[in-house]
Amino acid sequence: MSVAQQPSPGPGVVDHAALEKQLDRHWGERPSLRTWFSTVDHKRIGRRYLVTAAGFFVLSGLDAAALRAQLARPREHFLSFEEYNQLFTMHGTAMIFLFATPMLFGFGNFLFPLMLGTRDMAFPRLNAFGYWVFLFAGLVMFSSLAAGNGPDGGWFAYVPLTTKPYSLGLGLDVYSLGLLFLGVSTTAGAINFIVTAFKLRAPGMSLNRVPIFVWALVATSFMVLFALPPLNVANGLLFLSRRFGAHFFDPGTGGNVLLWQHLFWLFGHPDVYIIVMPALGIVSSIIPAFSRRGIAAYPLVVLSIVTTAIVAFGVWVHHMFATGLPQLSMSFFSAASLLITIPSGIQIFAWLATMWLGKVVLRVPMLFVIGFIVVFVLGGFTGVMFALVAFDQQVTDSYFVVAHFHYVLFGGAVFPIIAGLYHWFPKITGRMYHEGLGRWAFALVFLGMNLTFFPMHVSGLLGMPRRIATYPDGMGWNGWNLASSIGVAVLALGLLLVLGGLWHALRRGEKAPPDPWGGDTLEWAMPSPPPHFNFAVIPAVHSLHPNWDERTAASLHRAGEDRTLAGGRKAATTTELDGSYDKAQETAQESLKPFVVAVGLLIGV
Repeated sequence: MSVAQQPSPGPGVVDHAALEKQLDRHWGERPSLRTWFSTVDHKRIGRRYLVTAAGFFVLSGLDAAALRAQLARPREHFLSFEEYNQLFTMHGTAMIFLFATPMLFGFGNFLFPLMLGTRDMAFPRLNAFGYWVFLFAGLVMFSSLAAGNGPDGGWFAYVPLTTKPYSLGLGLDVYSLGLLFLGVSTTAGAINFIVTAFKLRAPGMSLNRVPIFVWALVATSFMVLFALPPLNVANGLLFLSRRFGAHFFDPGTGGNVLLWQHLFWLFGHPDVYIIVMPALGIVSSIIPAFSRRGIAAYPLVVLSIVTTAIVAFGVWVHHMFATGLPQLSMSFFSAASLLITIPSGIQIFAWLATMWLGKVVLRVPMLFVIGFIVVFVLGGFTGVMFALVAFDQQVTDSYFVVAHFHYVLFGGAVFPIIAGLYHWFPKITGRMYHEGLGRWAFALVFLGMNLTFFPMHVSGLLGMPRRIATYPDGMGWNGWNLASSIGVAVLALGLLLVLGGLWHALRRGEKAPPDPWGGDTLEWAMPSPPPHFNFAVIPAVHSLHPNWDERTAASLHRAGEDRTLAGGRKAATTTELDGSYDKAQETAQESLKPFVVAVGLLIGV
């Protein structure tokens, strides 16, 4: 039962009209230029993350289209080698650091308080600060590319090729500082998610009633806190080596070139799961809504998320099987790389069981979820192959690797992200998308993705190296590269249809009801879009599926334990384990300080 279905006023029933008017005085934001810069509303910040990350996705997609145009035919001269290297580097860097993680954090910013039954994030101003830092870092990195001096050492920036004298421009300095800058933003977001999830849950939401998406993003946030320090150290050492002549990676002066790879991949492989796990959480939110039943094996799914977050830190060396490390040490990392497939398999079987036992409704979000399962499983098969040292050494630095990680990252992240956009678009905007356009978009994206990346498996097995700007004729690669380049055009058309369809829905879509899909989590109990304060009455949760639970729905209209919190800008805090009501806590007002501090950090860097 949503707020729109509230019962008639009676004994113990809240007068919503009067309460919402009172709450709006504390939580409402007047439209103005100052408010645009000073807002701390998690919903506005979440929307900004989504839009900004989508913008960087478009830019990096244009980079990819230019790369595939260069590789469509042998000995092509569409790009110079310098331009190719810069576009190649920015494509990977932007997709990993400026699109995937920020986009998923955008979903988290918008949905966390709504799913948890609270009114805002734990640290609203820190939330706003994280967004501004992310925006400025992305603009600086792309502005270096526009100026013709972008980073050119690949998104992985392997030394010694990224140290002087092999790379003399400023591009890699911008790369190092930009990633350090992004590290501040991502760390701030991770801390906010963790505290919000443990302290601001609605009364009654014990840990065994927390939505899967929240579990996934909390596990991701803990991974961020442990994975980012090695990356920050690596970028700090690289910057010092380039600008001040340090010799951390110079074997002639006691340094070690493998130090960079160890530090980078100690971040880089957990980052695969930092990207994929929130996406898997999106899938676990969509399948119950369109299967008309709760997620199967909820405890096992949560356990698999936690297990993945731990084991992910023990597999980084499988990126280094060809570097001459001792065979014994490689055997341990090979075993860990095989082991980590088990938790992912548990989630896949849980989704299939949910659909099998439920009654599946094939709307656009569910189509993208099914497409995700297909391509993610295919990517998982090749991932198991890479865990075998002998096979990995045969295909290292070939296009087979490129095919694998695009199936895992594009299939494992972009498909769920698009599914999430369609699923929560009515909640975020208050408008319904066009179903027919969405189905055409799915067909083109699914076809284009497989046509783009599947041929790369074959060209890689035929010996085509990665990171090359052109290739000779007669190697047997021509047809496979042309197919991939045609696939990019089909994929781009599908993605344009996604963006165009959502833009059309935003402008002309039908007004969305509070719960168009029959979802089981608390955000569907709110109007679409939700009010500034989210919940007029903080709910009392009685079930893992609160929006399907009558007692939880009734609690949205009856005050208890002072759950209206109408005397100011307040949120309810609860105990960490069982979600018992603790106390009311004042939350931060809108402020220009996050924007000003982010600008100061940008100028200082």
